[in-house]
Amino acid sequence: MKYLGVWLLAAALSLFGGQAWASLSLSLMSDGLSVEEQKASQILLDQALLALPPSFVQQLDRKVEVRWDADMQANAYGEAVGPYRLQLNRRLLPSLVDGSAATTQTHRPHGTVREELLATVLHELTHIYDRSRLWSDDERSLILKCQRQGNTLGKIGLPQDCRGQTDRRFTLSDDPRLLDLAGWPQYVGRRGEREEFNHQVARSPDIYETTSPLEFVAVNMEYFLLDPAYACRRPALYGYYKAHFGWAPAKKDECPSFLPYLNAGSDFGRQPLGKLDPERVYAIDYLLAEANQNWVSRWGHSMLRLVICKPGRPRGPDCRLDLDQHLVLSYRAFVGDVQLSSWDGLMGAYPSRLFVLPLAQVIDEYTKTELRSLASVPLKLSRTEIEGLVQHAAEMHWSYDGNYYFLSNNCAVENLKLLRSGTHNPKLADLDSILPNGLLEVLKGRGMADTSVLDDPREALRLGYRFDSYRDRYQAMFEVLKKYMPVKQTTVEDWLSLPASERAPWFAKADLRTSAAMLLLEQAGLRRQLLLAQDEVKQRYLSAREQKDGSVSKATGTLQQILASSGFLSRPAELLDSGGYGLPQAGEWQRLEQESSQRQQQLQRLSGDLDKEVRALLEPQRAAEIAASEANLKQIGEHLRALHKASGGLQL
Repeated sequence: MKYLGVWLLAAALSLFGGQAWASLSLSLMSDGLSVEEQKASQILLDQALLALPPSFVQQLDRKVEVRWDADMQANAYGEAVGPYRLQLNRRLLPSLVDGSAATTQTHRPHGTVREELLATVLHELTHIYDRSRLWSDDERSLILKCQRQGNTLGKIGLPQDCRGQTDRRFTLSDDPRLLDLAGWPQYVGRRGEREEFNHQVARSPDIYETTSPLEFVAVNMEYFLLDPAYACRRPALYGYYKAHFGWAPAKKDECPSFLPYLNAGSDFGRQPLGKLDPERVYAIDYLLAEANQNWVSRWGHSMLRLVICKPGRPRGPDCRLDLDQHLVLSYRAFVGDVQLSSWDGLMGAYPSRLFVLPLAQVIDEYTKTELRSLASVPLKLSRTEIEGLVQHAAEMHWSYDGNYYFLSNNCAVENLKLLRSGTHNPKLADLDSILPNGLLEVLKGRGMADTSVLDDPREALRLGYRFDSYRDRYQAMFEVLKKYMPVKQTTVEDWLSLPASERAPWFAKADLRTSAAMLLLEQAGLRRQLLLAQDEVKQRYLSAREQKDGSVSKATGTLQQILASSGFLSRPAELLDSGGYGLPQAGEWQRLEQESSQRQQQLQRLSGDLDKEVRALLEPQRAAEIAASEANLKQIGEHLRALHKASGGLQL
């Protein structure tokens, strides 16, 4: 028989290395079984024992009876009944005997019926190990009684009413470290409590794992033991199981040195699929966009900056100069519509996803468009913590799809959970903050954020620890203008609020220096008009949708296509089918490249269409002002080039 070798190996181990396998024994209840059925069953059980970690077998010191049950539901494979019995579905036994179970494919994660049976034995034994290894009979009875009270927190360990009645805890499913990695992090703002729902639902090997920590532990034990690629697909959990048992099964291959990610940058002409090498990450900064008057931004925006060295540069302070390599991890509400509703944000209607963005785009977005300064504060992390955080961020990028609440699960809360789970730093365990600027303060208070880099504003700007709002630069340019020309306005806002046609007559009177200042101000004026136009389009779209106005249907259709097509940049798992799980592997890379490239090309085409169609939606006055601003830019640019040429300089 195909598995005779496995059976003989197990028999040999029991004779010559018996002490290592003597603690846990699987006793087949052979009543009513033929000799062939007994032999096939025993081979399956022996193979399960061979797959288990030695410490697992030693510590689970009991005899577990295994019985084939004819009364189980047709779609069930097996279940643990109490701490001493395991039942398997009798309907599956004939295929195990004749060998067809090894070739019959299923729609379940492990493929064949036989592999599913083996996984079931390991799964249910893990439940027995997890629930009972450290509990006396009296303590087990107490826990079962408490759990029957129906307290929902029973799914993540001891029910609230039962805590304090015993000093022990489950070996795996109640371990805070496991809960952090598994997707049940601490509630921020509710010290000690764990989130009830698991949102690491994308790229799951079996969505059943998200129903409770008990099932998560058992499902992942299956893959830890049976999938040689588990170490590469879920490296953090592989490391956890390996450390817990002091042992790990053989890996299929060495894992890639890089972590895959999708760059959510706005440059739709580039390939979004990227490779992040944790070895090249020199440091991680807490990146804070300061507050503005917009209600969704009144407390700032919390992000993490990865300071990445360019290829070939040794890790060190000089890596901070490689700005084109740096990435930003930014939890944001993915709004699948142009509407941004305050009520929906409060109620968690928007998905919360981890975007990976180029630093340059983030700087432009905040400093030039939103006129908000950025502070980049180094976090005091060890090398192990940096690599752990990068690795966990990559796993969350592919698996997490949460709910964004402006008050209770915003960017600061998400980043704190990421920091806790990724670094496992004890200083973060009881730290709470729901505000981006408040989180920076508490990180500083715990000695984890070095805000001294901001003490000297000029040095902070020079070294890239601060990126100032362009509002100050625009005001400085306006002061140049005001110094050399008799304009009546006193602030840059007053100047930019003038119609473009009233600013244009001043261009011909400007000298070289003043023309350069005017060019920058006209660029700011155009950005201002585009922001106002964006808001107008949003409001008109919402109004038209409510009134079913067909005049905007074409443009709104394009908007919706862009939003739908760009969703993969924050939820990259949708690019792959359900066959894989965790971090994508080499066999999935080609499909990722093809799918992401096609989506990116579509976004590039749609964005070009949108520019033309949205302009048609603008009120005539706004459209005319944008056209006048563009004409101003062309005019002042030509004037500046002429002055520069006349002065003897190279032509711009």
